[in-house]
Formats: sequence, C-alpha cells, structure tokens
Amino acid sequence: MNRVSVIIPAYQPDQKLIGTLEGLRQAGFTDILVVDDGSGPAFASLFQQAEAIPGCTLLRHPANRGKGAALKTAMAYFLQHQPEQAGVVTADADGQHLPQDIAAVAQAMLDSGQVALGVRDFSHPSVPFKSRAGNRITIAVFRLLLGMKVHDTQTGLRAIPRPYIPMLAGAKGDRYEYETNMLFLMNHRHVPFVEVPITVVYLEGNRSSHFRVVRDSLRVYGVILKYLFSSLGSCVVDELAFFLLKSLEVLAFLPIPTTFTAAFLARAVSSLLNFWVNANLVFEERASTRALARYYILAVCQIAASACLVFLAEGVFTITSPALSTLVKILVDTMLFFISFRVQHRWVFRRDGDGPEEGKDKTV
Repeated sequence: MNRVSVIIPAYQPDQKLIGTLEGLRQAGFTDILVVDDGSGPAFASLFQQAEAIPGCTLLRHPANRGKGAALKTAMAYFLQHQPEQAGVVTADADGQHLPQDIAAVAQAMLDSGQVALGVRDFSHPSVPFKSRAGNRITIAVFRLLLGMKVHDTQTGLRAIPRPYIPMLAGAKGDRYEYETNMLFLMNHRHVPFVEVPITVVYLEGNRSSHFRVVRDSLRVYGVILKYLFSSLGSCVVDELAFFLLKSLEVLAFLPIPTTFTAAFLARAVSSLLNFWVNANLVFEERASTRALARYYILAVCQIAASACLVFLAEGVFTITSPALSTLVKILVDTMLFFISFRVQHRWVFRRDGDGPEEGKDKTV
C-alpha cells in the first residue's frame, strides 16, 4: 500500500479520525493526507494528534470550504509533491470506511489500472432510510439518463489512478455535489471503473455526518436538474413553435405534409437554443464545429423519427386537430428525449482524446 496515498477530508471530526489513521498505518499505508476543512480552534488538538502520526501530512483550510474543495486541495498537493505514487484513495473521517476496505479499493485500482469505487449493500438493515432512498433514486437517474451502471452513487471511498486525477479534480463543485459531478465526468469522458464491495458502517445512525439534507441534496440533485431543464426548456420552445406552425394555413400549400414541415422548422429553432445551452451550461465543453456537426446528425435523426411517428399516429387515429397532434408529439418526444440525452452526453459533447475509450465496469 506504500504506492497509494490516502486522502481524508475532515470537518470538525471526533476521535474516530485518529482510529482511522492508526488503522491505515497498520494496513500498510505510509502516505496519508488529512485536510482540516476549517474546523476551528476547538479541534486543533485533535489535528495535532493526527499530524503526529508517522506518514500523515496535515493540510489546512482557514475556513470551511466543503468536502469537494478539501479533496481538490489534497489532489493538487499529491500531484505536486508525490510524483512516485501510483494514485490516491479518498476516504471519510467519520469511521465509516474501514482500513481493510480502503486497502481493498486501493488494491483493485493497482490491479486494474482503473478507478475503483467502494460499493455498500444498501439492503443492509443498518442503512438509514434517507441514504437508501437517495441512493436508489440517483442510481435510477444515472441508468436512465446516462446508461451508467453504478451501484453506490454516494460512496466517498474511491481510488483514482494518477493519470485520471487532473481530469477528475476538475469536476465542478466544492461541496458534496463534487462527488456526483465526478461520476458524471467519468461517464462523459469514458473513464473505466471497477466496483469493490465494502462493509456497511453507519455509526449512531450516521449522526456524525455534516450532510445537510435540504441544502446539500439540492446541490447534488441540482446537477441532475440542470441536465434535465436544459432539454425541457428547448422542448417547450419546440412544441410551441410546432403548434404555431401547424396553425399556419400557408404550410398547407406546400407539397410536403404539414406535420413534416412544422416539425422541421420548429426543431431548427429549438435545436440552436438547445445546442448553445448544452455546450455552455450543461456539459460545459467548447462549442466546437465537430460537436455542432454531431449534434445536427443526432437532430436530423430525431426530427425524422419524431415526424414519422407523429404522422403515423395521425393516420392511424385520424387526428386533424393541431392541439391533438401537438399532444401526440409531446408523448413521442418524451420517449426520444431519454435516447437523445444519452447520445448527447456520451457522443455529441464528448471531448476526443481525453482518456481511454469506454471500459466495461465490473465488480471485483
């Protein structure tokens, strides 16, 4: 384990931090980075104990900046000062990650050369309801929108090989949302990963956690909502434009069915808006010519599929009302939305050359 550094962000920890550090030493770790994330003078003596442990380096934030910021501070230190280390493993300070599990995740990273995620069994009776429910919801979102099969979206036990650290340290967010953003970025950049079963430990109902249910949940799920509302806003523009265009009698004189013409013109307007928002605000990638070309290849396919399915429904159900045609189109486009989102995330706005091609995740 002397080739892997351990990163532990800590905010107002208790004595369990010292127990974790001593356990890591016994497990063979010789380089441990502890970040005091603005805990204050009342915790100075505890961090002095931590710093006195052989192999432990203490990094400090003058004020609380959040778990994500603490992880980034330690990663930056690692890249600058530990050139011989193979990677890092991040762990929590509250005793929920056992030294043997931290070692197992680190070893899985060394063996595979991939990111290793510690995965808890959320069916275990000790798991609090809010943690179980939150994880299941996020798992469903990841699978539905991203096609990413990860079984513990909230895990803080992650081992990252050195080559991936600069990329993943650049994920957005300074608090708990950073860990969710890291998974989004891994999926977006096709970073392969393995999953390692770990022990479920919730001490005193997880009372030591500093996770603020409302505020931090909004931060975490706000990332997901940003993805959703981008396409939803463009969808509203598309459906409104389709309704207005279907209502124009002048389109009836064209040799092409009104449904196809209205769908094409409406999508021409909404697609430009959607591309700009996705490039600049959602995926936060440069709006390159290649991305634009990919986007319109997808848009043409989606327009054709939408128009054909709506036209087929109009013929089968003898629909003549613009309002009813629009309702059918909404249902069709809702189905296509999930397909389109995944393609945009994994292909349209993919930055070529940023990492290996997609690897198959597996459980060690």
